[in-house]
Amino acid sequence: MSDIHPIAIADGEFYPGQSGTVEVVAGQLPSGNPVQIKAHVFRAYQPGPTVLFLGGVHGDEINGVEIIRRCLRGGIFKRLETGTVIAIPLLNIYGFNNFSRDVPDGKDVNRSFPGTKSGSLASRIAHGLSHNILTHVNLAVDFHTGGRGTYNYPQIRYNAEDLRAAEAAEAFAPPLIFANKAPAKSLRRHALKILNVPVLTFEGGENLRYDAHSIDVGVSGIARLLHQQGMLTKKPPAPDRTPVRITQSTWIRASRAGLFQWTKRSGFAVRKGEAIGIISDPQVGRLDKRIYAPRDGFLIGHANAAVVSQGDALFHIGE
Repeated sequence: MSDIHPIAIADGEFYPGQSGTVEVVAGQLPSGNPVQIKAHVFRAYQPGPTVLFLGGVHGDEINGVEIIRRCLRGGIFKRLETGTVIAIPLLNIYGFNNFSRDVPDGKDVNRSFPGTKSGSLASRIAHGLSHNILTHVNLAVDFHTGGRGTYNYPQIRYNAEDLRAAEAAEAFAPPLIFANKAPAKSLRRHALKILNVPVLTFEGGENLRYDAHSIDVGVSGIARLLHQQGMLTKKPPAPDRTPVRITQSTWIRASRAGLFQWTKRSGFAVRKGEAIGIISDPQVGRLDKRIYAPRDGFLIGHANAAVVSQGDALFHIGE
């Protein structure tokens, strides 16, 4: 990974100083069209780490796709002084084309690692990434957004026990840094446990929507991370605020159905007992239900859905 030997991905070989694009076939759609993972590879002449930037694991999470696209269009990876960048703007092409988080069988790619080449489509995509890409990588950043109707304040999540990931998260310097445990069969857990590769999970915005703030944070964070890894010599601008650090979190859920409006949104601190939202009865038959912060904390995420069912997640509070 850090010598003069080529990196071999699918049918492509990349020596120091070489760049190009390869496609890894990970499955097939009913139409007969292949499901292909397009990877952009950039190698500097000088040795260094190999960093993966990955978007679109969930096909409806657009901000990460745009973050990597802007870095590719802006030429930041062409300016590498050392090391290698592998950039995959869009992993889940089927989900992207169908405005869907998952693949045709309803399975979640990010709950399918390490995957198998003979399993479900989600498992095959996970296997294609694991077998062809992750084996070359020293560090990865996986870009996500909130789910349907849920906004996530721009943040990096990492495994608390991994000091390499902690240092990389500090270098990325998003507004929020969240040390938590990765879900079972996720990319982050698999990469660390099986391959000893630290992965940062970026969360910013909500699905199917551009969020300018989250995109700007992601692009700036990539530049800062590459500088910290010694891959870019020009120091990027420092963030305009010190990151908030979170070690645990809880969800506030709707105690009843109705019309929901938040009165305090993600990115702000809250005090125990503070009113942060309201649920109204569309038939005007009951009094409004006010929602109060159960403890002091920081709003990591909030629901933007106007209509909620009983039990729906409304606020994500970090401590």
